[in-house]
Amino acid sequence: MIRTLAKCIRKYRLAAILTPIFILCESLLEVYLPYRMADMIDYLNEPEPVMKQILLKGLVLTGIAFASLIFSALAGKYAAVASAGFAKNLRHDMFYKVQEFSFANIDKFSASSLVTRMTTDVTNIQNAFQMILRMAVRAPSMMIFAMIMSFRVNDALSWVFVLFIPVIALALFIIIKNAHPIFTRVFKIYDKLNNVVQENLHGIRVVKSFVREEHETEKFKNISQQIYDNFSKAEKTIAYNMPVMQLCIYACIMIISWFSAQFIVAGTMTEGELVSMMSYIMQILMSLMFLSIVMVMITISRASAERVTEVLKEEFDLKNGEAPVQEVENGDIRFENVSFSYAKDETKLCLKDVSIEIRSGETVGMIGGTGSSKSTFVQLIPRLYDTTKGTVYVAGRDVKEYDIETLRNSVAMVLQKNVLFSGTIKENLRWGNENATDEELVQACQLAQADDFIQRMPDKYDTYIEQGGTNVSGGQRQRLCIARALLKKPKILILDDSTSAVDTKTDALIRKAFLEEIPHTTKIIIAQRISSVQDADKIIVMDNGAINAVGTHAQLLKNNRIYQEVYYSQQKGGSHS
Repeated sequence: MIRTLAKCIRKYRLAAILTPIFILCESLLEVYLPYRMADMIDYLNEPEPVMKQILLKGLVLTGIAFASLIFSALAGKYAAVASAGFAKNLRHDMFYKVQEFSFANIDKFSASSLVTRMTTDVTNIQNAFQMILRMAVRAPSMMIFAMIMSFRVNDALSWVFVLFIPVIALALFIIIKNAHPIFTRVFKIYDKLNNVVQENLHGIRVVKSFVREEHETEKFKNISQQIYDNFSKAEKTIAYNMPVMQLCIYACIMIISWFSAQFIVAGTMTEGELVSMMSYIMQILMSLMFLSIVMVMITISRASAERVTEVLKEEFDLKNGEAPVQEVENGDIRFENVSFSYAKDETKLCLKDVSIEIRSGETVGMIGGTGSSKSTFVQLIPRLYDTTKGTVYVAGRDVKEYDIETLRNSVAMVLQKNVLFSGTIKENLRWGNENATDEELVQACQLAQADDFIQRMPDKYDTYIEQGGTNVSGGQRQRLCIARALLKKPKILILDDSTSAVDTKTDALIRKAFLEEIPHTTKIIIAQRISSVQDADKIIVMDNGAINAVGTHAQLLKNNRIYQEVYYSQQKGGSHS
């Protein structure tokens, strides 16, 4: 874990190295200060102190204090630079890692969990890293230096510190052992909270239309309460740290004060040595207190570090093979005994022993009930998932032989719930081809039957689209997504129920444009309406994860029970309306 996180320091390594060096210099000077102060006090107690010597000793003390202040400021500056840079690199590496995740990788973590890891968890690690650079170096170095100096002043009294260190260490161990599992649990609940907020904001129209505000508020309240309860429990455990530390500090002071009084009366210890000894007491015990705070901070951040490391070390499900193929020649597709399970469990297959061949340029319709694995079928073509058994071929080659980027650039998918991003219509369309000319944008939109409504907009193709495309209708959003896919000039075009929000006339016009303008592109159209697929070269009927039948509209209408039921139910519904 530490090795994985350390790789993210990179160009901030110098700042991370300089910080503890400055801290060590500051600690040495702070420890040396009481020693010089004791020397000055003892000199003042001499019968005839010389003013010149007093001023010189005072200047030395001032110089040491000023130098310590400079080193402290430099340490603070470089610690801030190193920790902020480290956090920036962590977020960068995690985000870039997630961009390469397959759908299976994302399913494993969930979107809300990944958001929490990139925000809350990274902030916790940043705070802990800064604390480690400063306090985790300062506290033990100060303690060691002060201990050495205290033994130089009075070795008998110094053993009091040594006796209390095991007590403090044991208390810290017990506190950390009990607190860490709670913090691990808390961050998992944070993921749930993030998920609830995301769901609520994305589905706010549904929430309000069904008057479910109270239900959502109660759900949020329950998860917030869980976080509160767990954090309270963890903080109560950690709260024992301060009383234990204070008990040890005051016990040390009392014991050393009692013995010091005896030594001074006996003449074996000077007043200056007592002052320096009391300073070293505070330095050693304050160092122990800071060290305990650092340990608590590390305990809190440890759970976050484990979660971030889990993302950084995640192995991609999908990888390029050696010498991947860089060109997809045509839109031929062949499924050979393909089975698939999202759980990678052959006893839980959602696609079962599918074999079919689609020739380049064909228009293929897909019909089937909800859960019949139509979407799963098409997601295997651009290798969004890998098959559990069997092989998918594109242009005569196993999809695993292709460079993933090359394959996906040759396969355009338009989903029912495709997303538009905040920006102008032009900017959204150029996701399909960033170098597309304005003429190509218009042509793609004309094919997708989107140009008419765009021309009616105030700024036409420069109209700003809100996040998620909330300022356009569902049908308009789908047509823009189809145009965006067409700009890729793909070998294979997949429409996954992506005309469900457009009227039948527009749907027919889109299909007609496809037939006339992109005849060499393989088109797979998943639809609920028979009218959307009845003109296809062949229609695949899916049922319970398997191919039930394949044929033309006329053949299936004559021979297939499932297709007949869908057709007549829609005809009846249409005539009834």
